[in-house]
Amino acid sequence: MTNSDDISGYVYNDSQLNCSHEYLLPGLNSILHSLKSAPRIFELGCGNGSVANELAKQGYEITGVDPSEQGIVFANKHYPKLKLFQGSAYDDLAEKYGQFPVVISLEVVEHVYFPRKYAKTLFELVEDGGTAIISTPYHGYWKNLAMALTGKMDAHFTALWDHGHIKFWSFKTLKTLLKEAGFKKISFHRVGRIPALAKSMIAVGKKR
Repeated sequence: MTNSDDISGYVYNDSQLNCSHEYLLPGLNSILHSLKSAPRIFELGCGNGSVANELAKQGYEITGVDPSEQGIVFANKHYPKLKLFQGSAYDDLAEKYGQFPVVISLEVVEHVYFPRKYAKTLFELVEDGGTAIISTPYHGYWKNLAMALTGKMDAHFTALWDHGHIKFWSFKTLKTLLKEAGFKKISFHRVGRIPALAKSMIAVGKKR
């Protein structure tokens, strides 16, 4: 496995949901309910286990990995019944955990150094006919313009956050990444605020 210290410096202070989940979870739940698929889900980048715990409450069977040792310690301590382990998108996860009808990865792709390796692992984890659900901060013309006009570009694209966001995705670039990996029928949903100023976007890709 790639040294986790090299790829994850994200700090967790507890095992609770964060403010982004206020808009991510309703969007995710809406998509999951529309799939009507088997209840098995793999979470690539499960962090402190808070999202996995919310999904488990709804009856989903969750398996997940995260490169953060600190995050997994919180997850295992507070959600001991969940199958959450230390690991990364640079590992052969499908070989170790198998394939799943649904794979989710929330607010992860903007942190990865090798997005094509991440997308390949994502694709391999999804079983034939299955679905991948990926969220990342939204970037588009009107939102970027609004940030420029209000002087918020430095804060949003800060270079001072160790292990922070290093990739800034648009519909076009994220769709290209997922298509290269082999996903089909890629669609997008915007969540948080009005669509033009959305906080995040959720991509849904099919493996067929």
